[in-house]
Amino acid sequence: MPAGRGRRLAALRLRRAALAWEKRGEMSGGAGVSHPPLLIFLSCNTITPSSAQPSNRSETDLQALLCFKQSITNDPTGALSSWNISLHFCRWNGVTCGRTSPAHVVSINLTSMKLSGVLPACMGNLTSLQTLIPASLFNGSSKLVTVDLQMNSFSGIIPPPHKMATLRFLGLTGNLLSGRIPVSLANISSLSSILLGQNNLSGPIPESLSQIANLNKLDLSGNRLSGFVPVTLYNKSSLEFFGIGNNSLIGKIPPDIGHTLPNLKSLVMSLNRFDGSIPTSLANASNLQMLDLSSNLLSGLVPALGSLINLNKLFLGNNRLEAEDWSFFTALTNCTQLLQLSMEGNNLNGSLPKSVGNLSTNFEWFKFGGNQISGRIPDELGNLVNLTLLDINSNMLSGEIPLTIGNLRKLFILNLSMNKLSGQIPSTIGNLSQLGKLYLDNNNLSGKIPARIGQCKMLNMLNLSVNSLDGSIPDELVSMSSLSLGLDLSNNKLSGSIPQEVGTLSNLALLNFSNNQLSGQIPSSLGQCVVLLSLNMEGNNLIGNIPPALTSLHAIQRIDLSENNLSSEVPVFFKNFISLAHLNLSYNYFEGPIPISGIFQRPNSVSLEGNKGLCANIHILNLPICPSSPAKTKNNKRLLLKVIPSITIALFSALCLIFALVTLWKRRMISFSWFNYGHRQCTDVLRQFSGMLNMLCSSNPKRREVPTTPINNETLKKSDKSLVAIKVFNLNQPGAYESYFIECEVLRSTRHRNLMRPLTLCSTLDKENHEFKALIFKFMVNGSLERWLYSEQHYGIKDRVLCLGQRICIATEVASALDYIHNHLTPPLVHCDVKPSNILLDDDMTARLGDFGSAKFLFPDLVSLESLADIGGTIGYIAPEYGMGCQISTGGDVYSFGVLLLEMLTGKQPTDDTFADGVSIHNFIDSMFPDRVAEILDPYMMHEEHLVYPAEWFEACIKPLVALGLSCSMVSPKDRPGMQDVCAKLCAVKETFLQFGDFSL
Repeated sequence: MPAGRGRRLAALRLRRAALAWEKRGEMSGGAGVSHPPLLIFLSCNTITPSSAQPSNRSETDLQALLCFKQSITNDPTGALSSWNISLHFCRWNGVTCGRTSPAHVVSINLTSMKLSGVLPACMGNLTSLQTLIPASLFNGSSKLVTVDLQMNSFSGIIPPPHKMATLRFLGLTGNLLSGRIPVSLANISSLSSILLGQNNLSGPIPESLSQIANLNKLDLSGNRLSGFVPVTLYNKSSLEFFGIGNNSLIGKIPPDIGHTLPNLKSLVMSLNRFDGSIPTSLANASNLQMLDLSSNLLSGLVPALGSLINLNKLFLGNNRLEAEDWSFFTALTNCTQLLQLSMEGNNLNGSLPKSVGNLSTNFEWFKFGGNQISGRIPDELGNLVNLTLLDINSNMLSGEIPLTIGNLRKLFILNLSMNKLSGQIPSTIGNLSQLGKLYLDNNNLSGKIPARIGQCKMLNMLNLSVNSLDGSIPDELVSMSSLSLGLDLSNNKLSGSIPQEVGTLSNLALLNFSNNQLSGQIPSSLGQCVVLLSLNMEGNNLIGNIPPALTSLHAIQRIDLSENNLSSEVPVFFKNFISLAHLNLSYNYFEGPIPISGIFQRPNSVSLEGNKGLCANIHILNLPICPSSPAKTKNNKRLLLKVIPSITIALFSALCLIFALVTLWKRRMISFSWFNYGHRQCTDVLRQFSGMLNMLCSSNPKRREVPTTPINNETLKKSDKSLVAIKVFNLNQPGAYESYFIECEVLRSTRHRNLMRPLTLCSTLDKENHEFKALIFKFMVNGSLERWLYSEQHYGIKDRVLCLGQRICIATEVASALDYIHNHLTPPLVHCDVKPSNILLDDDMTARLGDFGSAKFLFPDLVSLESLADIGGTIGYIAPEYGMGCQISTGGDVYSFGVLLLEMLTGKQPTDDTFADGVSIHNFIDSMFPDRVAEILDPYMMHEEHLVYPAEWFEACIKPLVALGLSCSMVSPKDRPGMQDVCAKLCAVKETFLQFGDFSL
């Protein structure tokens, strides 16, 4: 069967639970298999030719299929509804039989049916089976040609293959596999495709892979492979796809690679440490369609690749490449199929040639940022009418932005920032109806901001800061409701008042009008920007008071209104902004008493200097005590007695009117959402859980995992009756709004198998017109890690306590989640509250890091830690530097993880009575390490039959884990490793643990 057809028959996707280690006896027939039963290569020793193939083979196939159906515990799509004896099994859904008589099953294809359950050993009786995905229980089927287990959560090592003589396609991409690539894969001579990318495989690339005669696809990218690439692989002429990107490989690219790999269509070597020059022989690989050598240490001149007429993607960014006369660029105009070109982060200098306009008419990506390119932007760039990304930031470009930029009507990202561009912003930018992000900051642009930019109805980020723009802010610009990420007009020469239309920016997160010449009052409509995180208007000529309407900015984290002409009293509502971490009102004309609670109790978070009329009723912020005049007080009382009746009537009427208007506005805004996710289920949530939600909303805003009435709802996409956990936010509690918005941002920004992401969110009004916000999560049946470590009801009960192997897996999965939010999100995310109760375990004991209510995104100049109250966290897990006023950093999470790891190994909380008199869990364990570590290990960590740790196991696994926990929990942040290194060490320990073979995970 061709490999392409094998992939089209892809993936019967079963959950990891189907392969759990506790089913070892059932799956392997108790034959003492030394490898975890994870992949197709495991032997079904209970099935022999004599026992598995009776004379009536059709009846055997029928019984095997019924056995499979019986083992399925969840069939949400009804995929197996036709599987009954009233219909011949060859007509069952997903089953294909051969043409022989009697008929036998040759293929089972249940792709994307979301089946859950255990894959039984009786499936090995289908002896004519050619395609079963996954076929992880037997290797004796000599006719099997396809194994496709891609994009699942399989873990463990890849066992050596056995009796797989006809296998052509092996797809294991996107799992959690560790260990080394088996050298014995070379024994499967029929293999044409090996796809092992996006795992945690380590060690060198086996040279034996080059012995597979017909190998044409080899993908090893996204692992932790190291060392040199075997020279014999560079000589494997049958290769069409060769992917080794995102590893730690070293060496030089062979100069004759274009001759030795003549059939190559895709070559991916990015994100490694290859050095030397790019071989000119690549120009002879005439079939090449994709070449990705980005993020290495390559140097020298870029070779001419114009002979690659099939090339459509060329990525050479983030190296040390140079260009002499840009002849390589002119040569690329011959590549008529070229769509994407990325050369950012190199040492290219000189001017962009006019031949840029001769690139393919279908050209889409042009990335040349971070070089030393000078001169003007060629007008011919406007010929690339299908361009979607144009990024030439951080160069030395000069002159005006060409008018022809308006021809690029499919453009989504335009980044010309950090150059020396001058002149006016061309109004033709208004033609870019698909534009989502526009960066023109840090140039020498002048003139007025074109009102036509307001025609870019999909724009979500606009940065025109650090230029010489003048005139007023166009109404059209602040009427763009699509702006959500940010609007930055700071450090220009803008004048006039801020338009009232600024209230239209109801989805905006960052607003910066600082250091201009703006005048007038702060518009009250700004209070409609309810998801605003940062407001900067310092360095202008604003007057008047701070409008009371700003009281609705519950999510705000930073406010800077300094160096203006603002007056009146400091608003009391600032004290209620629990998320507010920075407030600067300095050098204005504020007077009177300041609030004495909330942020005003944190001196390092508030700047009030330069306001001579301010005072305080208590000694706070070095302000004078407010004077008290009895005569003045008496006169004020008399005046109040005269005007109170009329004021009362007027206020009562006004309040009635305001209440009616606000109620109407809220009802119109009921569908509003920062992220516009899944609000159609809110009515169902309120209706089906009204009684329970009353309890949840009472006093504790923490998540409660509730086995509720099942929700049958299209938005939740659950046709089966499933349990969910609902986190309802008590909006009267401090920090509730911030927690809600942070968790919503996690929902929007992240995708990782070890993160507890909400299924959906709910933001509406309840039947009493009270604001209601909730997040709905998948119910984690195994509860939290804390429950397993400390719940008395589990102590001493076999299989209900965590063995060492399970703890290693959980630690590795939590580390993977932290590595993801620290190193793979932009901006990075710090969890700020890593502890056992925030680690949930699903039905197959996979760890999910949850509760991001205290998390902080590391926006530049946005999040600054001024006190422990800024981060929340839990005593014992908070990094010590936070108590000294240091900024939030990913190192704080590393410390918490180190404490967590030590806690998992010892079974003692960091606040345990054992650690008294100033002795921390780190200091206590460090004093016992390494000689007396065994004395402090959790005795419940081992099964009863293994109460004594084997010496070699202790040295190879337990000591490295304790050492890693100590390293992560060092007092000084600079002494702690990063989470990427932590992940690598944990994976190595896990691999070592698995190699012992006799101990379960």
